[in-house]
This record gives sequence, C-alpha cells and structure tokens, in this order.
Amino acid sequence: MKIATSDQSAVTRKEPAVVSNHLPFLSKTTIFAMTFGFFGVNMAFALQQSQLGRIFQTIGTDPNKLGFFFILPPLAGMVIQPLIGKYSDKTWNRFGRRMPYLLIGAPAAAIVLILLPNAGSFGFGYGSAAALWFAAVATLFMDLTSNVCMQPFKMVIGDMVNEDQKDLAWSWQQSFSNLGGVVAAMIPFILAFVGIPNVASKGEVPLTVRIAFYLAAAVLLITSALTILKVHEYNPDKYAAYHGIDVNQKADQPGLLKLLKEAPKVFWEISVVQFFTWFAILYSWTYATGAISLNVWHTSNPSSMGYQAAGNWFGVLTCIQSIAAVLWGLLVQSHTKPSHRKFWYQFGLAAGAIGFISIFFIHSKYLLIVPFILIGITYLVMNTQPFSLLTEALDGKHEGSYLGLFNCSICLPQIVASIASFWIFPLVGHSMPGMFLVGGISLILAALSVRLIHSKFD
Repeated sequence: MKIATSDQSAVTRKEPAVVSNHLPFLSKTTIFAMTFGFFGVNMAFALQQSQLGRIFQTIGTDPNKLGFFFILPPLAGMVIQPLIGKYSDKTWNRFGRRMPYLLIGAPAAAIVLILLPNAGSFGFGYGSAAALWFAAVATLFMDLTSNVCMQPFKMVIGDMVNEDQKDLAWSWQQSFSNLGGVVAAMIPFILAFVGIPNVASKGEVPLTVRIAFYLAAAVLLITSALTILKVHEYNPDKYAAYHGIDVNQKADQPGLLKLLKEAPKVFWEISVVQFFTWFAILYSWTYATGAISLNVWHTSNPSSMGYQAAGNWFGVLTCIQSIAAVLWGLLVQSHTKPSHRKFWYQFGLAAGAIGFISIFFIHSKYLLIVPFILIGITYLVMNTQPFSLLTEALDGKHEGSYLGLFNCSICLPQIVASIASFWIFPLVGHSMPGMFLVGGISLILAALSVRLIHSKFD
C-alpha cells in the first residue's frame, strides 16, 4: 500500500541534486526535523542509564544482583528492534513507513516512564519481591516502548539521507540525543537544589527522581509529535527510484535468519567492536552511582544522604558527558569524511577506555569530570560511526531489517555483561569502582577491533 502523501515530502519541491547513491541532498531543516525527535527519546534512555541502578538499590536490591535487572532492557531490544525493522520495511500507509511505529510507541513509553519510578510507592515494602518484580517488569516495558520509539529515527536516516550528508545526520541525531541526556540527567540535581526532597522514606524513590521521569514522558510525547508532523517519508516509487530498486521486480520477503546469513561482511566486523563497547557501557550504567558513592562519599547505604547525593552527582557527570559528546559531534564528527570514519571510531573508543580506568582511581567529585568528558567522546562515536559504516554497505532493500538486527550487537553484549557480572563482581572484591577497570579493558579491546572493519572507503 502506498503512502498517501503529496509531493510535500521531506525534500523541497525543487528537484534535488542527485549524488552517487541516488539519494537527494536534503535541506538542513529537513535533517533537523528527522533528528530532533531523538531529544525526547534519549531523555527516557538517559534516565534509565543514570537512575536505574539508583532506583533498584533504593528499593532494596542487593548490589551483587543488580546484573539481573540489567538483562531485561537489552533482551527487550533484541526482540523488538528486528521486528520493527522487518515489518516497517513493508509498511506503507498515509502516516508513512517508519512513523506509524513512533505514533504507537511514544504514548506507550510515556505511560511506562510515569510508572517505573513509583516502584517503591505502592506499599510493597523495602526489598520485597513485589517491589522488585514491579520495577523489573516496568523496566522491561520501558525499554520495549523506548526501542519502538528509537528505531524509526535510525531507519529514516538510512531511507532518506545520502552518503555525503549521512555523517552530518547521524551526528545531529546523536547531538540532540545527548542534549536530551543533559536535560534528563540534570533535572534531579536542579530539583534538589531548589528544595525538592532528594531523600524519601526507606524503599521509596525520591521525589526529585520521580518528577524527572514525569517530565521526560511529556517531552518524549512533544518531540515525537513534532517529528511525525514534519517528516514526510518518500512514497514507494520515489524510494525505489532513489535507491535504484526495480519496482516491477517482485519484492522478496526473506526471513530474519536468511538476512543474517546474507548480511554484508562489515555487519559482523562492526559487531565485534560493538560487543566489547557495550559490554563496558553496561557496567557504567549498573555501577556508576555506587562507585561514585564509595569513592567520594564513602558510603554504600542507598538510604543515606551521601548515596543519594552521589546519584545526583552522577546525573551532573552524565550531563557533562553529554555536553562533551555534543561539542565533539559539532566540532569534529559532523565534518568527518567517509574515509576517516574508522580513525575517529578508534580514537573515541580509546578515549573512553582511559576515562573508565581513571574512575577507579579518582576520589574527588570534581576530578571525575575529566573521565566523563572522555566517555562523552566515546558515546558520540559509538552511536554514529557503526551506523555510518553499516549503512554505507546496504542497498536500501532491507535497510530497516538490517538496522533492527544490528541492534542485537548492542543488546547481546549487555546481556552477556549482566550475566558475567555475577562472576566478575565477586572476582574484583565486590568493588563497584573495580567494575570500571573491567569496562576500561573491554574498551581497549573494542578500539583494537576497529582494525577488523573493512569500509568501502578504505
């Protein structure tokens, strides 16, 4: 079924110039419209990353069992993103091709964002199975719905952006993503600064954190609505023409397993780098608040003022990390030539390795700013370069399916890292700062693995 839209597509009415891969040059306004929505999406993910460990420890989770709860989000992503990719490849209706999924996902994600921080507010009791299971299920659905929102933004770049503008588009998307992270991470700190209670009854999540999740839900709805209204995807005929697809040839509908078997070699090469990268990042999300609390405030008691202050400071550091990523994207990444992608990819991962290892040794809250700036560079490159390197090797026929499958290279290492934590955490002396040493070593392996990638622009 074709898209019921007029020629008011995401390009101007004037016939656009065609580049080497047949996709048109897009205006900056168009690229803004298809990337700005990531601001709201990443507010949800940023709160998940910066506050989830805090929430679970606040409601009574044993630190040695935190890894169990961090298995659920990537597991949800592994299931939902390939399905969204596969079925959105075949979706053509009056709302578009990818946008219908955002139309469904955004309201659902907003509801779960409101429910999750209230896991300790229903009288289940501190450390009770009911409270922990409620939080676990809410986390699962939060990641499911957030992934439904996120995937259309990634796919529409592959659908509509030419190779010469792709690095710019990915960089803008990640910059807006990081700006959303800045806002989300700073909300609890700012609310506490103006007098909102940052400590609640034992087992309850502080009001500062709950309000942050409520605001994220509202922003997600607003920014997603803006993208849905402003981005008009190519209809099937234009899409086929721009991607060099024969519209008269009967479209094959291979299954996901067959697509995996036929995936370009670079798909697997990048996946090796992704494994070591996301293995490390999972430990940052899981243990950062606890590590900062131990190293700086010298406490591991989740009900203490020191622990909750560490949680807020991690939010500030996440904000600094996001600002560093935005500046790196604007000053360096957006000007990257296709032939330089691998160099900056390797550089960014090495910077993160230094940052991770430094956190183990730092006991000053202000000195922690330096490693988080380095990790910010890592966040920018790991969320841009893999997708540029992958999409340059795709022909447009199954772009959504491959991007969905590629998400498994993000989710699987997180699951492995979560399971491995049950063994690694005791091995490092039950030390949450020690887990950052493990993450740093993993990022070194990721940086070295970039050499395995064969880019067509090498």
